[in-house]
Amino acid sequence: MDGNILKYMALVKTVECGSFTKAAELLHYSQSGISRMIGDLEKEWKILLLERSRTGVKLTSDGMRLLPYARNVCEEYRKLQMQVDDLIGLQSGLIRIGTISSIATHWLPNIIAEFQKKYPNIDYELLLGHYTDIEGWVKEGRVDMGFTRVPTQSDLETEFLEQDRLLVVLPENHPLAGCDKFPVSALAKYPFMLLEKGEKADISEIFDRCGITPNIRFTTVDDYAVMSMVEKGLGISILPELILRRTPYHIVIKELDVPAYRKLGVAMKDRKNMSVAVRRFLEYL
Repeated sequence: MDGNILKYMALVKTVECGSFTKAAELLHYSQSGISRMIGDLEKEWKILLLERSRTGVKLTSDGMRLLPYARNVCEEYRKLQMQVDDLIGLQSGLIRIGTISSIATHWLPNIIAEFQKKYPNIDYELLLGHYTDIEGWVKEGRVDMGFTRVPTQSDLETEFLEQDRLLVVLPENHPLAGCDKFPVSALAKYPFMLLEKGEKADISEIFDRCGITPNIRFTTVDDYAVMSMVEKGLGISILPELILRRTPYHIVIKELDVPAYRKLGVAMKDRKNMSVAVRRFLEYL
């Protein structure tokens, strides 16, 4: 690889990660090597690109102006490598995936394990986030694809993969723990633990659709915190079925009497410009 392109990659990754250490791990270099490459750029350009501190690094105003150009060079290099891969066959490659945590835990390990049997030299980079995080990463080219709720809020190509039921979780001693299906009308009668991740939540849409005003006592972005609160008898909640697989908590899981789902799928920015590795991965899905 051209030495200057590698320096640009070091700069882009360091800014994305916020530290030399994390960038070094992703690029398979030492921390000192990444720091030295960025230092070389600063000497060549006679410009300070990064402000260093104990808490990490951030761009200077000059660095902010130059980063988009460095990122474009890296992206064009990736496209060049993609065309080379097309010509010589899929011997190597990198697949960058944005995903919600439940898919990272319950879907991707099996998918990647099977895909690796056929393509053992492919590398992977996984970023975990919420729906809006993932859409943003796909739009800006930070990841090649995103596993998220579909349809997306932005104009991305999507493919539907599976419906994920939304289920009620109750403490084991709850008065309705023995019911066949949990009545939607009862959701407003008990303290509610809301899983909300920075955007209009799947659960909030149930309340809007059914005209219910829940008694929300606790709001968090962490599904395990919700389950722990419910286990302690602090209230009830609704969580996706995928999150509830192999749960270690002593809770009761019930289907709603009015079934509710979230739709899961994969989002892409531009299928035509994907690398061979990413296209093969999508075909495998």
